[in-house]
This record gives sequence, C-alpha cells and structure tokens, in this order.
Amino acid sequence: MEIEPTPASETFAGLGLNAPLLQVLDQLGYETPTPIQQHTIPLLLAGRDVIGQAQTGTGKTAAFALPLLQRLDLTLNAVQALILTPTRELAIQVAEAVHTYSKQLGRVKVLPVYGGDSIQKQLARLRGGVHIVVGTPGRLMDHVRRDTLDFSALKTVVLDEADEMLRIGFLEDVEWLLGQMPQQRQTALFSATLPKEVRRIADRYLTNPASAEVAHKTLTVPTVEQRSLHVSEAHKLEALTLLLEAEGAPGEAILIFARTKLRVAELAERLQARGYAVEAMHGDLNQAQRESVLRRLRAGQVEIVIATDVAARGLDVERIARVVNYDIPGDPEAYVHRIGRTARAGRAGQAVLFVTPREERMLREIERYTRQKITRAKLPTRADVAARRLALFKERLLAALERDDLEFYLPLLGEVAAESGRDMAEIAAAAARLAHGDQPLVVPVEPAPEAVPVAEDGMVRLFIAAGRVSGVRPADIVGAIANEAGVPGKAIGAIDIYDDFTFVDVPAEYYAQVLSAMTTTTIRNQPARIRPATERDVRATPARRPYGADQPHGPRAGGKPYVPKNKRPKPPSGKGRRRP
Repeated sequence: MEIEPTPASETFAGLGLNAPLLQVLDQLGYETPTPIQQHTIPLLLAGRDVIGQAQTGTGKTAAFALPLLQRLDLTLNAVQALILTPTRELAIQVAEAVHTYSKQLGRVKVLPVYGGDSIQKQLARLRGGVHIVVGTPGRLMDHVRRDTLDFSALKTVVLDEADEMLRIGFLEDVEWLLGQMPQQRQTALFSATLPKEVRRIADRYLTNPASAEVAHKTLTVPTVEQRSLHVSEAHKLEALTLLLEAEGAPGEAILIFARTKLRVAELAERLQARGYAVEAMHGDLNQAQRESVLRRLRAGQVEIVIATDVAARGLDVERIARVVNYDIPGDPEAYVHRIGRTARAGRAGQAVLFVTPREERMLREIERYTRQKITRAKLPTRADVAARRLALFKERLLAALERDDLEFYLPLLGEVAAESGRDMAEIAAAAARLAHGDQPLVVPVEPAPEAVPVAEDGMVRLFIAAGRVSGVRPADIVGAIANEAGVPGKAIGAIDIYDDFTFVDVPAEYYAQVLSAMTTTTIRNQPARIRPATERDVRATPARRPYGADQPHGPRAGGKPYVPKNKRPKPPSGKGRRRP
C-alpha cells in the first residue's frame, strides 16, 4: 500500500473541479474544501485508488461524489459508479447529496437501492438506465443474482464507512460484490478507522492506493470549559434557543459556528426573528462589511455572531465568552481553531458542541485528538429559562435601587396608591411589569415526565408501532437504533416482534437518546413511532410467543440476545450462508 502526501488547495477551483460543479458548490454555500476534500479530490480526478480516513461530518461525501460526477459520461446510459453504504439511511442521504451536486451537469440518474424498499420499483428504474447506484450490500446482492444490475460499464466503486460495514457484519458481502465487478476500475475506500479486516479488503481489492489521511498539528486550549449537547438535527434550533436563554449573560458575546454560508444566513434570520441581536459573517461579505460587524461586536451592539470557519479566520475579540458549535466541525483541528476564539487575554471561556447521533464518532475523534474528555451536558429546561429570567430581572431591580434619581418616583407612587386604594406592593409589581416589557418573566414549564421503569438489569423497554405485518425483523430494529441513535448493536437487548408492534430493550443510559434520535425514523417504510412501553401495552400483548422467540434474536424469556453478524460463528465450509 502506497502512502503519499498530496498537494492541498484553499479553493475548490484549485482542486481541478469543473465549472458546473463549482457553480453548484457556490450555490450551496461551500466556501473552501475541508482537509479530506483537499487531499482526496485531486487523487480521484487523476484516476487513483484511494484510502480516505474520515469521520462523518468531514465532507467525505463531497470528497468522493464530486470527482465521480466529473468523470461521468452522460451519453452512456449505464451504471458507471457504485457506492456501497452500511445502512439504508446513509444510502438515501448519499444519493440525495449526489443528486444535489449534479444539478448543473444535466440529467444525472442516481438510484438508491436498499432493503425495505419496493424491489419492483428498483427493477423498473434499472431497466430505464441509471448512471450511479447507491446501495446496501444485501439488496445489491439480490440484484446481481437476478441479473438486474449490470457492472459491464462500471468505472468507479466507493466503499463508504467501511469500518461500520465491518461492525454490522457486511464485509463478506462486500467482498462478494467486489468479486463480481470488472478488475479494471477505480476503487475508493472511506473509513473512520482502519482495523485489520478493513486493511485486508484494501490490500486485496485496491490497486496501488494513495492515502488521504489528514495529519493533525495542534492541541486544544486548556482554559476553555468544553461541553457537548446531544440532540437530533430537528431539535437543534430549539436547543440553541434554550441554551441562549438559560445561560446568556448581559455584556457577553457569543460566536456560533455553522457549516456553510447558507446555513449561517438561515440561522441568523431565525434567531433575529426570536429577538436576538445577531449578525452573520461569511465569505460573501466584503472587507468593509466584515469590519462593520467586528466594530459593532466590540462595541457591544451585537450579542451574537454566526460564522463559517473561513469567515472567522483572524477574528480576535476579547468579549467572546462562549463558542457554540451548532454544526460539528469537519475535523478535530478545525474544532481547536473554533474554540480558540474564546478565552482570550487570559480569560476563561466556554465551548458547547452540538452532537447528533450520527456524529458520535466525530466527538470521540475530537476527544482523542485533544486528549480531553468533553463533558456531556444536559440541555437546559424551560424551568431553567424561567429561573434565569427572574434572576436577571432581580439584578436590574437591585441596580435601580442604588440609583440616586428615585425622588421623583416615590411621590408618584404615593399618589397612585391614594387614588387607587391599592397596596404599595401591588403598585410596585405593576411598575415592574411595565418595565420588563412584553417578554413574560415566567416560562410555561412542561410537566415532569413520568418515571421510566428500569429493570434490574438496567434496561428500559420501548414500544415501536410496527411489527410482523409490516415485515419488521430483529435486524431492522437493531439497525435503526444503532445507526440513528448511535447505540452499540451489542448493547441492545431483547426484541419481541408481534403482528402490529414490537418491544425492544435498550440500556437506560441510552433511553432519552433513542427517543430523541428516532422521532422521524422509518422502519420498513413505516414511521417508527417509538415511545416507552407502558403496563397497558404489556397487558395487551397476545398470549402466543412473539416472532423470534425460538431464534437468536433476543426473546424476552429463555432466549439469547441479538448477536451482530460479524460476531456469529461461521457455518461449516460448503454450507449456505444467510444473507443479511
């Protein structure tokens, strides 16, 4: 395996991408390439096989999709590129990204192929001609065996998240698929880590590959208090609003980082609508506009600046007390640069990192790189917000009492008391209400959630409104929870599948994480609708044993826990092997 450095460019144009792709990237708000893109794109454009070590969130999809699209021949109505992913969710996500990047190229036909989707629909699309297929190993094997997926025109193969395919147990299937493909092809392998099994795949199926691992240079700032908040993508804005309400202090400036300039503009607009003094800073600002934002920030006229990594270069303002990573950075080094914007001039600073379930691995990578544990914090509640508002208003009242210009107001209040016959305390409360304005001091507090019953083994039972009638299998449940909520597959306990619903046990420590992450998840094309199981659910359970009670899928009683495929004993030589 050859390892060689590659030249890095600060611009996408410098990487050799063509004008239509550059136009799309500009429209999407991409300012500069991430490190993995800088190292990978030139190699792939040159036709090299590549091993890219990259976490989720580093821009690796664009790193392989952009060169793949540039080398596509749209006059050839055949499968020219295949991208293998470990999960259907990732297959859909990658297919959507490829489609987005191709908008200025013409009619590029991209097809996601995965289990649980109608195979007849996939067959119809394949018969009509497809340029790029993105799929999971099991369904791709089905199509190869049916002779409905033709590899004769295949030029490029991408293995995305290879270590995740190893964890789930798909590497044998990946090898089988690679064995059906033309030997004359370009192959790219992307993986967060490179265990020996993944290296064996690279050694066997990649030709003279170049390494695209990004070297790290710096360490973190020890004076910064670092915390992580674990939320789903859909709940990020609400979480940010609660954080700003519960912890923001008068006179402090906050710097929020978002991934792209469009994301920056959108977030700034939504916070402005909520009454915050916010400015956006991105690559489209000219020097005069940038200096105006910095001047207002230093003067205290702006509370919050939302910026991209590029726009924040050289930003040095002592008032920045807190850095919020609304979008996780593309690599650990970028994280260090971000949080270094606080704790200036010997002051202490705080950094908050928002982490979605799919970004847990990047969090671990940041911790390994900085050699510091990032404290996992709880999201502030509405009760915290209410308490904060009261505390700040009390501070304002106490400060007003110290002023020496109250002589005019005292007789005024006396007159109001005499004319109205109301108590002086009531009149003072009315004056405070007027002074505080329209924002209520008391925030409606959500009722405390019912206690979730935790079994003696530390597991919590969850109810999923999809079952055997929908075609749900234990592997579907494990895959959904593991991939969407970031729960290790081996930690998932008993799985009981009935006709219309399913019970699954998860460790109590992951309970809230699973509920939050799976609000929009589907299982076998059905909304998961996951919630804590109740006593009523248990009483309504049919008397007969659930599907899988006699199989090693994790029955409630007397069975074995679910075992990931790569941990199961291999069948004797010559015997049939069950596909995932």
